[in-house]
Amino acid sequence: MNMETKTGTLYGIGVGPGDPDLLTIKAVNILKSVDVVFAASSIKNKHSLAVDIAQPHISEGTDVRALPFQMSNNEAERGKLWEQNAKIILSELQEGRSVAFLTLGDSLTYSTFGYLLKIIKQTAPHINVVSVPGITSYQAAAARINTPLVEGDESLLVTSGARGGDELRKCGTSADNVVLLKAYKNVTDINSALKDANLLENSIGISKCGRKDEQIVRDVREFEKRKPDYWTLVIAKRNMACNK
Repeated sequence: MNMETKTGTLYGIGVGPGDPDLLTIKAVNILKSVDVVFAASSIKNKHSLAVDIAQPHISEGTDVRALPFQMSNNEAERGKLWEQNAKIILSELQEGRSVAFLTLGDSLTYSTFGYLLKIIKQTAPHINVVSVPGITSYQAAAARINTPLVEGDESLLVTSGARGGDELRKCGTSADNVVLLKAYKNVTDINSALKDANLLENSIGISKCGRKDEQIVRDVREFEKRKPDYWTLVIAKRNMACNK
């Protein structure tokens, strides 16, 4: 590398939950100017939903690449892939190219970019990183059902449902409003935890929010009869019923 070459900037861009119109103006402007766009994909294929969402805003001819990431519980395997992909991105940055890494929803909320950011900070702290926030799935879902997430001095708990209702139980049952993301597994246990917290009757499920095959499930007990889609969340409110 030419020692005088200035390193590029890494942009971590949250592309929102699914509707291309929900990208921020800042995100759109960056996508029109960067040299390379990266996004996470499964190790089984090269498809990236984040790229599909952002595609209308990516300039024609831009180098767009999917990087495979391991989503298994094997931390060693996951870590190895993260490091390999970070090196690929760093090689572009060190050549002076500007790079965007796309992630669903917000760039720093349960995001793939968050893991990448840690590695970049540790291995190449000189790299300029700009994190661009995006609209989260639960913000978009609340808008779709026209229901406030919080009002006045209410509290909001945002947690994962990937392991059932454990996180809701762990965090207590005093939150006024609860968002359970990744509510596609162990739905019976999620409903059990919601019932214990006196939130089951005031819960609503949303799958694939903002996409053409979006589903709004008014009674989350329906999820026990059919497997929810991977992109499923639950909004529960203690003091006011969701918009049923």
